[in-house]
Amino acid sequence: MSAAAHPQSQVDFLKGEAHKKHPGVTNLKTLRLPEELQTAACSIIHRAQLPRLTERTHSLTNSLWSRKRPVEDFTLRKKALSLEKELWRKEIETIGDGDVDEQLLEDRIRKKVISELRRSTYHWTTMKYDEDLAVVYMAARLAGGYAAVRRAMNEIKKRDPSFAPQSLLDFGSGLGTVVWASHSCWGDTLKEMVCVDSSGPMNILAEKLLKGDDNEAEPHIKHVYFRQFLPVSPKVQFDLVVTAFTLSELPNMKEREEAVLTLWRKTSSYLVLVENGTKEGHQMLMEARDALLKKQEKTVYDTRPASVFAPCPHELTCPKLTQEPVTPCNFQQQYHPLPLPGHHQLQREKFIYLILTRTKAAKAETENVDWARLIAPVQCRSRHVHCRMCCSDGKLQHLVVTARKHSRDVYRCARSSNWGDQQPIIQQVQDDVQSDSE
Repeated sequence: MSAAAHPQSQVDFLKGEAHKKHPGVTNLKTLRLPEELQTAACSIIHRAQLPRLTERTHSLTNSLWSRKRPVEDFTLRKKALSLEKELWRKEIETIGDGDVDEQLLEDRIRKKVISELRRSTYHWTTMKYDEDLAVVYMAARLAGGYAAVRRAMNEIKKRDPSFAPQSLLDFGSGLGTVVWASHSCWGDTLKEMVCVDSSGPMNILAEKLLKGDDNEAEPHIKHVYFRQFLPVSPKVQFDLVVTAFTLSELPNMKEREEAVLTLWRKTSSYLVLVENGTKEGHQMLMEARDALLKKQEKTVYDTRPASVFAPCPHELTCPKLTQEPVTPCNFQQQYHPLPLPGHHQLQREKFIYLILTRTKAAKAETENVDWARLIAPVQCRSRHVHCRMCCSDGKLQHLVVTARKHSRDVYRCARSSNWGDQQPIIQQVQDDVQSDSE
């Protein structure tokens, strides 16, 4: 049956909005840093007078983007056993029935295994920031990090306009970009913002940014408190809990899982996770998603279960993880970089985010309308639009939207949407839906 047979549902899902501002549009236009933040950052960088800043900025950016998760011990043991088995097989084939000193052979094989593991294993090290490296990090990542977090938060602001958080916890707060992004969304409703970061130099720099690089000045955003450790009491909760670009700095899967579960215990409304838009970032957030949706904790202070708010329109296995080759489910946000040498052009931050909530997302009031997430740029053609989407049934779909088959409203929404937005689908329409692998 054609969607044209349901004129009421075509109107309802717009909720009185123009097509360009339909309820699924959560993308933001090109972002700028708040003026006070940008002025303070430029002042700090100018006063620091760091040599080779442009070169060091590019080097750090590349290093952070290519950073992988540490190799787990069980993976390393499995690889070592496999290597050892293969080397024994080759040695036995070479020796045949001849005499052999087994102890000598065993020592030789062990040395070969260790040598090969050293050569082929990713060597993860903790990032340690001194005063200078913290400034280089600010020059490299302040604007891009702010853009990613601000875009993720817009998902909550647009879809839950009544949410007015009074308290915020930022784990791995770094330069304090989460505080600035939250303040630009919700302003002075926030009465308590706790920033937790183990790096003393980062906390000092974040405080300088809040004070406009003037230690005697009042902070531009009030009620911000810096800590080096998480609040101990499991009963203390925050309306909004955020961790951005921090899970990748934890040394193994166990610590990442424990951190995510601890943060969830401290969440009363929304938990927001943001990472680089790489395969590694995607894997880490899917690990976190699985832990929060499936893990049963022994002691529970808040019995309200986790549900996925965004970007996934379902709670099934991520279909991108089951496709070969595996590609990350990432999004992008355009932004103005800091006005530094070599930073003149608009830039795009590619990131991955996950938002979980303690309150089930309200179902759309309109029957037969589903909201899918656009996971690639929308391709507008003459009288049709190509939409690649992740749908509520946990499958990737390639939908060719036309006004004739999908209604004028759905078609105009598709033309006004882009990568990262949600797109309405009239459920009766099955034509022109293709598997994304086709």
